[in-house]
Amino acid sequence: MKGIILAGGTGSRLKPFTQIINKHLLPVGPYPMVYWSIFKLKDAGIKEILIITNHHHLDSFKELLGNGEELNVKLHYKIQTNNGGGIADALLCAKSFINSGKFVVLLGDNVFEDSLIDSIEAFQQQAKGARVLLKEVKDPSRYGVPQLDIENKAILSIIEKPINPPSSYCVTGIYMYDQEVFNYIEDIHPSSRNELEITDVNNLYIKKNLLKYDILQGWWIDAGTHESLYKAFQYVNQKSFKEGFN
Repeated sequence: MKGIILAGGTGSRLKPFTQIINKHLLPVGPYPMVYWSIFKLKDAGIKEILIITNHHHLDSFKELLGNGEELNVKLHYKIQTNNGGGIADALLCAKSFINSGKFVVLLGDNVFEDSLIDSIEAFQQQAKGARVLLKEVKDPSRYGVPQLDIENKAILSIIEKPINPPSSYCVTGIYMYDQEVFNYIEDIHPSSRNELEITDVNNLYIKKNLLKYDILQGWWIDAGTHESLYKAFQYVNQKSFKEGFN
């Protein structure tokens, strides 16, 4: 199985730092942010990884990470030409890299405690479809929020940034897809934000009863603001999380 790390975007909420550096290269504990996604994939046995970023920052990633040899992984790179086109648009860049089979997608600014091993094993056992990881949060209206059927462990729908959230969970930036995702992306249309929304893709899987989920038990953070970046820095410096990565 292959892995994809999405590391584009403008990082506007982290200015002025992001005026000169991609946010995924900012320090989180002893490593640049993108390292934590690489560590999580490698820990789960995924060593062939595609990093998708924008043209402006591609050389910075290559200079820092090279081909991944020092981290014992094999790194590839692609440019999202439609910068700001959304997560689903970025995924289209990976079609030739994936070619066939299932894969894991991480948003590079998601930093989290849990191992991916169990979820990936469960996904491998799915005949087809997709899998997302959820997290209970205090402010779900900031995210895509699932309407859950707890008894049948099913997601009935996902609503993007709802005023009245149907649950206290959010869909994190941890996704697992089969090859069919690329066809689904081609079936959706840009949202009011002029983005191809990954929520629309996930809802297409839901309509076919092909979206499964797991719930993160440990801490999770979207390190896209100054406050959350500071919290992520604190979390990864906890001894319990650092063990195994040093």
